[in-house]
Amino acid sequence: MAFLTFEGIGITAMAGAVPKHVIHNYEYTQYFPADQVKEVVDKVGVFERRFADKETCSSDLCFAAAERLIADNNIDRNEIDLLVFLSQTPDYRMPATSIILQDRLGLPQSCVAFDMQLGCAGFCYAMSVVYGMMQGGNIRKALILDGETRSKVYSPKDRRSAFIFGDGGVAALVEKDEKFGKSWFSLNSDGSRHDLIMIKGGGYRNMSSEETLKERVVDEYGNIRSDEQGYMRGGDVFNFVIREIPRDIKKTLEFSGVDKDTIDYIVFHQANNFINTYIAKKMKLDADKIPHTIEKFGNTSSVSVPLTIVSELKDKLEGNKTLLLSAFGVGMCWATGIVPFVDCKVSEIVEVENGEAVKV
Repeated sequence: MAFLTFEGIGITAMAGAVPKHVIHNYEYTQYFPADQVKEVVDKVGVFERRFADKETCSSDLCFAAAERLIADNNIDRNEIDLLVFLSQTPDYRMPATSIILQDRLGLPQSCVAFDMQLGCAGFCYAMSVVYGMMQGGNIRKALILDGETRSKVYSPKDRRSAFIFGDGGVAALVEKDEKFGKSWFSLNSDGSRHDLIMIKGGGYRNMSSEETLKERVVDEYGNIRSDEQGYMRGGDVFNFVIREIPRDIKKTLEFSGVDKDTIDYIVFHQANNFINTYIAKKMKLDADKIPHTIEKFGNTSSVSVPLTIVSELKDKLEGNKTLLLSAFGVGMCWATGIVPFVDCKVSEIVEVENGEAVKV
């Protein structure tokens, strides 16, 4: 395990953006009978999701969130020295989307900008990278922009994933201040399980072709997808999560010396309702401290942890709060963070349509 400790760095403001288009899962019956849909939806606990239209990319969601954050907090754009864009659904294969966002947001050319390509555990990884750069450098303010349009990479004809994933974006402002005290992170990876969640086609090992784009029946249940659409081996993922995540949380608490009863909020990756409930019961965690958004946003991959904070803790982060963040997924990789939030300002969620903010 990679344990990291930082001091005097924290998130001072956050904002989120979601597509305007709402998917009501009980009505998502184009390819499956209503009774099968109800069974799946009730099991995973996802009742609504947001789907980006064809004109809206992850960068548009992040741009809308960042613009709202900058406006609400009167931020001088010239003081932003670092921008990290986290996504597995970037605008292009090249250039890096972060560079485009640097210009689009009107940030100075002296701003360091780069992409991180990680899935569900990515926000904790991005925080660790940014905190580390700020700890050892002369960076005044940093932006973490985390966006995903997972609806564009999963088949609506594959029942195992068709009702789970949604889209969203979040902007987080990171600053140095002694008031934050210490933060602790545990970062982990197991590439031997890389094929549990995967898109096999469309990259550089299996490049796009007529064959990779062809839809085919992939199992005895009649599920259909192409090699350029994602799949999950759900049972194996579940077994992995219930073994590794409680262990990692426990070891991170031991490493930090923080008593779990002093944690104000525990924010899990919104994978599915059953997994999170299982972990909470297994670890005897206080359910009142565990916010959730899976029922209205679904699984938004790396965005799910920060989006849950923006959505559910907006007016609850005044004063000094300690949050435990836990996320896991594609890779496989997983992470735990124990981080202070001190008077964090959270903006109202913005809605986006055709690449533009339409609701403030």
